Formats: sequence, structure tokens, C-alpha cells
Amino acid sequence: MTLAILVLLEVGLVVCWSAGFIGIRFASDHAPIFLVLLWRSLVSGLVLLPFAVVFGPKLRRQDILPQVLFGVLAMSVYLGSFALAISIGVPTGLVALITDMLPLMVAVLSAPILGQALTGRQWIGSFIGFVGVVIASGCSLKASNAPFWAYTLPIFGTLSFAVATLLQKRSSTNMMPVHQSLCIQCLSAAVIFSILAWHEGGVLPILAPGFVGGILWLVFVATLGAWGLYYLALRKSSPARVTAVLYLSPPLVMIWAWIMFGEPLSWPMAFGFTVSLLGIVTVAKSSKR
Repeated sequence: MTLAILVLLEVGLVVCWSAGFIGIRFASDHAPIFLVLLWRSLVSGLVLLPFAVVFGPKLRRQDILPQVLFGVLAMSVYLGSFALAISIGVPTGLVALITDMLPLMVAVLSAPILGQALTGRQWIGSFIGFVGVVIASGCSLKASNAPFWAYTLPIFGTLSFAVATLLQKRSSTNMMPVHQSLCIQCLSAAVIFSILAWHEGGVLPILAPGFVGGILWLVFVATLGAWGLYYLALRKSSPARVTAVLYLSPPLVMIWAWIMFGEPLSWPMAFGFTVSLLGIVTVAKSSKR
């Protein structure tokens, strides 16, 4: 893959990834959050299912089980955590900022999972990135009514996503076509979200324009677009580069949420993002391909 094509792939990834946060924020105004996540995952999986069965190698049991695990870690836990945080009232831009600390968690977890110890520069970059999040979070705490514990949800979800990213990179099923792996992961997540949605109040969809439009946006842009591009980029590049590229989404999400929902946008938040970006760049430059 040439550099120009890789850059175009990464630009599309940033836009679609940012759209996921906005879609969750929009849909949460029209339905309970786990009902939204259930139908996002279920519809995405069903759209991909015919292609997964017809195109690509035959799905074997030993190949499906790891994808189920990745679906639990990278979709159920990750999506559920940051979506719940947004629905509770944590500013969408801040959630994007916290979840896009993924490069730091990938770097930290590379030692126990991939056997790649952190360098001194990576530790420094991780600390700088964490300080930036603290600065931005302090500003948001003053402007939000969300409880303090809600701010830990995207951290927990990002940790789960980092584990899934490294396990998938190491897995022997890493070469499974993207549409097949994404289909299995979406359907696996739908099973878990159905239990949570039932506990939350029910699993039947809400036949209203806001809910249907939000689901379509989340399915075709934020799931098929964002996750498809993410896994494709992960196979064509290094985990450090791909996760670092995702860090370009928080400023886009902040501006987008400010325009659409009137969420807080301030200079301290921008400063916190800039500090975190410095830490991310430090880690990314220190990471081996």
C-alpha cells in the first residue's frame, strides 16, 4: 500500500471514528443507550452476514471463537463504556479525548502482551498525555452535571480496547477478512447488549425518525465505515501508528458536538488536548513499527 493511499485511509478513519461519538450522542436523546447499541450491533452484523458467509474462506470454529472474544473486548466493553458515559452527561468531546488515549494504553500493555518493554521516552510521553487529560477533565467537571465515577467509564473501555487491539495483532486469525471478523464481533456484541437492553427496559426498536436515523448513521458510518477502516489500517500499518492517528478525532468531535448540541468548548480543554497530543506524539515516535 502506497503512502498516499494509507493517508487517505487514515483521513477516512478519523472522520468516521469521530462520527461514532456524535451518533451516540444524537441517538441517546431518542432511546435508552443499550437499546441503541443493541440495534447498532445487530443490524451491522446482519448486513455483513451474507458477505461473511459467501465471500472469503470458510469460517471455522477455531477462527470464530477468538473473534467472539475480540467482539466482547473491542465492542461490548469499549462501546458500552463510552456510550454510557455520554448518556450520563460526560461531554462528548472529553469522552473522545479519553478514549483516544488508546496509544498510551497500547504502549503500556505491549510489554506484558507482546513482550515489548516501554522506553524511557514512552514513559515520559504517557505521563504527559495523562496530564493533558487531567487538565481537560478538570474544565469539563465544572461544566457538566455527570457524577465523577462516570468519567472512569471511558478509561475502562479504552483499556479493554487496547487489550483487544494487541491480542488481535498477535492472534493467528489476524488475517481473516475484515468483513468476516467484523460480522462476528458485531453479532457477539449484540448478544451482550440484548441482555443489557432487556434489563434496561426492552429490546424492541423504537419506530421514530430520530431512533431509525441514529441507528442508520451508527451502522453505515460509525460501524461499517469506522471499524472496517480501523481493522484494515491495523493490518496495513503498525498498532502505534493507527492508534496515534485516531487521536486526531477529539478536536473534530469537540467542534462537532459544540455545533450540534451546544456542548462546552473552552480554551482550557483545548490546552489539555494540546498537552495530551504532545504526549501521544512522543509515544508514537518512540514506538517500533
